[in-house]
Amino acid sequence: MTHAAVYGTGSWGTAFAAVLADAGTSVRMWGRRAEVVGQINAGANEDYLPELRLPSSITATTDPEEAAAGADIVVLAVPSQTLRANLTAWAPLLPRDAPVVSLMKGVELGTTKLMSEVITEVGEVGEDRVVVVSGPNLAREIAAKQPAASVVASRSAAMAERVAAACAAPYLRPYTGHDVVGTEIAGATKNVIALAVGTAEGLGMGDNSKASIITRGLAETTRLGTALGGEPATFAGLAGVGDLIATCMSPLSRNHSFGVRLGQGMSVDEVVAVTRQTAEGVKSCTSILELAHNHGVDVPIIEQVDAMIRNGRTAQEVARNLLSRPRKSETG
Repeated sequence: MTHAAVYGTGSWGTAFAAVLADAGTSVRMWGRRAEVVGQINAGANEDYLPELRLPSSITATTDPEEAAAGADIVVLAVPSQTLRANLTAWAPLLPRDAPVVSLMKGVELGTTKLMSEVITEVGEVGEDRVVVVSGPNLAREIAAKQPAASVVASRSAAMAERVAAACAAPYLRPYTGHDVVGTEIAGATKNVIALAVGTAEGLGMGDNSKASIITRGLAETTRLGTALGGEPATFAGLAGVGDLIATCMSPLSRNHSFGVRLGQGMSVDEVVAVTRQTAEGVKSCTSILELAHNHGVDVPIIEQVDAMIRNGRTAQEVARNLLSRPRKSETG
């Protein structure tokens, strides 16, 4: 039996651990909080996915070395901006030949590195061992075992297939791919576009407005991704438009819901206080914008979201600024 170590006990880490278990993989999770670890060992994660009953093949520990012991696959599911600090401590513990899977969707602040680059640099993991899993995978729907599909991307076809086989649950269909960069850029930028779509909804705008933002957001994502070496087909697939639609339109999406509250007039701090969570797009919009500027890529929606998050620009100002931009060709 394949054995996986999952670092992170949040919603997606827990849901993916259940996917692995339902596919026949045994799982040991690492969690920072002893109370959550205790809940998981008792068969549930009450703090994040209380409705999900966990299989007995999932256990948890607060000891990162214990989590890694005997692992054939390592899964990283921590907030993207904490990866470097966490992985610095975990790197010596990781098995030397196991694929290292990133469930994270962000770009590192300060360095503008993708999560795969941080894993390679800090974890001393070869590029061919890094695997990225992404797609329209809202954690609560996965926890409810609703049918979905994911992309499992790696530069190594063998590593991608190894991870795909380990997570091929009856309700989750994994598709393998090799475009790591495109898959990561799509996963990171869709969170920022979802903030914009949620903001439009909070302002009372309808489906025409939201569809326009999604479409132009996809154009920004594709421009940035291809500038970094990603393949155009990736952005038309599950990791691109698939994940973008789910994250932008679902009330289960943390980024969408965060944007709705911003559109209703709440400040970032007020939304965090109410939800007790910070959406990934809030953390990563600045680093994604910097990455785009570094490569000369025009990303007006991301730019306006960053101004709203970081500089306090109002939702109404953001809408006016986007609508008043000089006209251009749709393909430009």
